[in-house]
Parts: sequence; C-alpha cells; structure tokens
Amino acid sequence: MATYDLIVRGGTVVDGAGGTPFTADVAVAEGVVAAVADDGSLDPAQARRVIDADGALVTPGFVDIHTHYDGQATWDSQLLPSAWHGVTTVVMGNCGVGFAPVRPHDHDRLVELMEGVEDIPGAALHEGLTWDWESFPEYLDAVARRPHDIDVAAQVPHGAVRLYVMGERGANREPATADEIGQMADLVRQAVEAGALGFTTSRTLNHRTSRGEPTPTLTASHDELIGIAEGLGALGAGVIEVVSDFTDLATEFGLLRTMVERAGRPLSISIAQEVGRGDWRELLDLIAQADAAGLPMRGQVPARAIGLVLGHQATLNPFLTRPSYRDVARLPIDQRTAALRDPAFKARLLAEDTGPGQGRRQFTHRFDRMFRLDDPPDYEPAADASIAAEAGRAGRDPAEYAYDVLLEDDGRQLLYFPLLNYMEGDLRAVREMLDHPCTVPGLSDGGAHVGTICDASFPTTLLTHWARDRRRGERLPLEQLVKGQSRDTAVAVGLLDRGLLTPGMKADINVIDFDRLRLRRPSLAFDLPAGGKRLLQRAEGYTHTIVSGVEVYADGEHTGELPGVLVRGARQ
Repeated sequence: MATYDLIVRGGTVVDGAGGTPFTADVAVAEGVVAAVADDGSLDPAQARRVIDADGALVTPGFVDIHTHYDGQATWDSQLLPSAWHGVTTVVMGNCGVGFAPVRPHDHDRLVELMEGVEDIPGAALHEGLTWDWESFPEYLDAVARRPHDIDVAAQVPHGAVRLYVMGERGANREPATADEIGQMADLVRQAVEAGALGFTTSRTLNHRTSRGEPTPTLTASHDELIGIAEGLGALGAGVIEVVSDFTDLATEFGLLRTMVERAGRPLSISIAQEVGRGDWRELLDLIAQADAAGLPMRGQVPARAIGLVLGHQATLNPFLTRPSYRDVARLPIDQRTAALRDPAFKARLLAEDTGPGQGRRQFTHRFDRMFRLDDPPDYEPAADASIAAEAGRAGRDPAEYAYDVLLEDDGRQLLYFPLLNYMEGDLRAVREMLDHPCTVPGLSDGGAHVGTICDASFPTTLLTHWARDRRRGERLPLEQLVKGQSRDTAVAVGLLDRGLLTPGMKADINVIDFDRLRLRRPSLAFDLPAGGKRLLQRAEGYTHTIVSGVEVYADGEHTGELPGVLVRGARQ
C-alpha cells in the first residue's frame, strides 16, 4: 500500500522560507506536505504518482492577496487568469468593493460601484450574479457551494457595509452616527466570524461608480474607521486593507496607525510611484517605523509598472474621444477595422481635435508613453521604443503612426501605456519597493479591470524579470521573491498553513521550468456572462500546479480537477 499520494522528485526546492535552494524530493499525503528529503531517502515506489522535477524549480503555490474575483467566484469554477501563473490561493474583497452585505433594492448600486471601480462589465455582473444572499455569511456560503480550481478567501468591503447600514446617506458619503458606526462594526464582526479574512476600505478619488460618483467610503470619518477597527480588535481576528490617495500623508497615515493601535490587527496599504509625487519612500519609512514599534503594517507593491492596455477591442484606445471614432466604436471588430482602413475615414478622424488633456483624454496625446505590446510583452520598454519615437524615426506623425499600428493583426494589436512605477524608462522604484523588508507583492487586481489592465501575471513577472532577465547586479534573489509571493503574502492575511514546503503545511506546489518560463501577450476573450470581454494572459513554463496535493494545471492546461475551497478565516 502506498505511503504517499505524490512524490515530486529531484527538483530544485525553493521552499518559501527564504533560504538557499536545494535539491530534494517532496512527498504529499492527504493534502499536506508529508516529507522533504534531500538525501534520497524517499522511495518512489511508496507513492501513487511520481512527478520528475529534475532540472525544474519546486516552489510553494503562490498566494495573491489583492484580487477582485468577488463576482467571478460565484459563477466560474476557474479563477483565471491567476491560476495560469502559479497562484493557488486568491484573496478577494479588496479596495472596499464587493457584493455583500446587500439589500435587494441595492443590487444595482453595488454593480455600479464594482463596474466603475474595477472595470468589470455591468452586463456581465447583472447576468452572472445570482444574488441568493443578503448577509456576508450568506455570500460566503454561495461562494463555497461552487467548487474551484484554486482556493479563494474573501474580505468584507466597507462600501457594501456602509450602503447596507446607511442607505442613500451612505452612498452620498454623509457622516455616520455613533449608532451607525456600531452597526457597521457588528456587520464586520459577523463577517469575520463567518470566515472573512478581514475588512477593506477605499479612500481614493480614482475609485468611482460607473456614474462617476466617488466611492461611498472616500470621506468616511476617523471615528467610523477607528470604530470598525476596534470591532476587529474586540474579536481578536481579521486583517485590514486600505487604498488611499494620501493627499495629506501625515494625517492619513496617523489615522491608519491609530486603527492598528486600537485594533491590534495587521494592516496593509497599496503603494505605487506616481508621476509628480515622491512620497512613496516616506510612506514606506512610516510603515517601517510603525512595524518596528510593534504595529503590524505592510505595503502592498506591484511587480512591475501598472499600465493600461489600449486597443480597438479594449475599453480604451487613443482615438476613442474623436467624434468619428464614436461612429464606429460599437461595430464588430471586423466591420470596425474595415471602416478604419478607409483612407477618407482615416483622414477625417485624424483631423479632429481630441479636446483638452483631461479625464480619459489625458493619455490620448501621450504617444511618447505608448508602446507596442508584443509577444512576449516588454513591461520595461525603453523611451526610444515608444510609438512617438518609432514615428519620429519613420518621419511620420505619431497619431497617424499609432492609427496604423492598432490596425495590425486585423485590428487586434495592443499598446501598453504605463501609468505608475514607470519613471525615466525603467522600474528602479519597483525594485526598491520589492526589496523593502515591510512590503509584500500585491496589487495584481486579478479578475478586475478586465478591459484595461492585465496584471494577474505579476507572479510570473517576479520570477522572470527580477530573478532571471534583469541585468546582473539588478536582479533580486529567487528565494527572496518566492518567499515574498508565497509565505510572506500568506502570513500577511493570516493564512499560516500555506506558503512553505515543509512537513505539515498545505500541499500547494508549483513545478516550474525556469528556463522556459515566460509571459505571453494578453488577448481579449468574450467569455464573461452576457458575452462580456476580459483580458487574459497565459504563461509558459508552469509544468505542474498542485492544490492540496491535486494537480489542477499541467503545462497551463486545466486537468479538470477542482480541489479549491473557500478558506474561512485565518489558519494556524
């Protein structure tokens, strides 16, 4: 009789603890790691199945703590594209948006909030969401009823909680009374008791509903946020996640530090480098000071620039504000491409004024910040690779040149417009963020921004760009990056049972052909409910992805297995 369900044999184990990689066999039994042996003592005959990992990396499954699969997890058993990138646990409910708790008459409001903040088509949400829940515990039950390829965990969103308690006043960002703050704290406590990992909120003007209204939580008072935090403190459970503009860094960080002091609970903050603002280093210093004082705080940082994907099938492109483009914008891609190829139409459109550089128009003039998104994609393009630079070398107008580029591949060519963390044509700030002792990889937004951003591939960028492809001397240690995307992220949200390849830990495992690992170019799929579109991005090189000892993806193809579960609450 076999002792083990699986032995992953002879791979280079990068175990998630941050130590030097070593050659070993990893044995799995009943969903957990049973043994890790570097002395050849594990007999392959003891296992029902053996995976030959000679020449490959063997890592823990990756834990992505910043996703928005809140809707998709209720209708889809495959949490793509994250699962294509070695991710075996996703955490959703970030940025204060989600779908519970909710009163029946507020369904549309929560859809509008998610559609506006996270660019998920409202039609897809309206068709896909069953709304067979009202409370957050009922929502968790709905997620748990559907089997998944990988594990999923949820957080309770402030926006939904505020709307549930305050109704129209909450949506209009009016101040909450002491009684309403108490009700919100009770709802958050009930959610965490039912299995939510924590509470999230948004304090940024970038987050708006599909009507253009600011998120309900934008101006929530200090009393409101501290009151909710104290509710978590009384419970002794749960984490807190915040995204903020930090327009007044000292005051805003003071609030977040007070929340941690009162709650005694860990808090993470989204951090990115923004043009014209240099306070991200100061924010990291403040986090480090708080952490040194015994206040658990972390910065969530991206693995590369956060950028828009532009194209005729995407949500945005450089010409969408021109009147002539609006005449063809809703045509099927083949008909639209035919119209755009007409010389008279092209001349008329290019002669039109795009208007001042505001709102969506802010990027339509910036051909110096637009780059081809080829296969494989370059997420650190040099300035001389921009559309403007290419046009200059060809002696052409940048707008006309971009017009022709976007008609390549039958109108399916994509452009990349880095917004954050891309300064002077490089990602030096990203490296500094990733190397900071008080940060964890995050902000992939898997499941969100489905027509404008495709960053669920961040874990693959971590390994390829920073551990292998970057210039020597600028790389980061592979073992550090694996630890960051597995053990550190798991610990940040209280999932202490995963992220390490050591006996007794959950058997979530990646076997990776590191030399072959690479990203493919994103592409548009129209497979959401109601035919909604989304950007998907595959990777090559993940030869085996295993969840709880069960292989779910082999060379990027789903095996049909669905061992993923809803993770209810912290894990020891």
